[in-house]
Amino acid sequence: MRVTRGNVNRKKHKKVLKLTKGYAGSRSKIFVAAMQSMMKGLKKAYIGRKLKKRDFRGLWIQRINAAARELGISYSQFINGLAKANIIINRKMLADIAVNDKIAFAKLVDQAKAAIISVAA
Repeated sequence: MRVTRGNVNRKKHKKVLKLTKGYAGSRSKIFVAAMQSMMKGLKKAYIGRKLKKRDFRGLWIQRINAAARELGISYSQFINGLAKANIIINRKMLADIAVNDKIAFAKLVDQAKAAIISVAA
């Protein structure tokens, strides 16, 4: 007598079909197609979480660069000056300060410029 695995298979199928709800055509209705699209979707979601971090860091750098250039210094010089001035602040916070608090960012730029000049002299 063969075992049909009724409960186990039904649970597995329902789980996959729930995850693929909203997918187009048979991808949300037929188990085999749904399974393939679910696997691909989960894989792309994993990759996307990594890419998101990369994209946001690039965005923060662009914002810092734009704000720094308004004050007469390039991004690389600004970051170098902050390092020489022993100011440790991450790019996410720098970008937030650059957008929301121009006065504080200007003070950071002045400190970075002073650190570059003092090391060069």
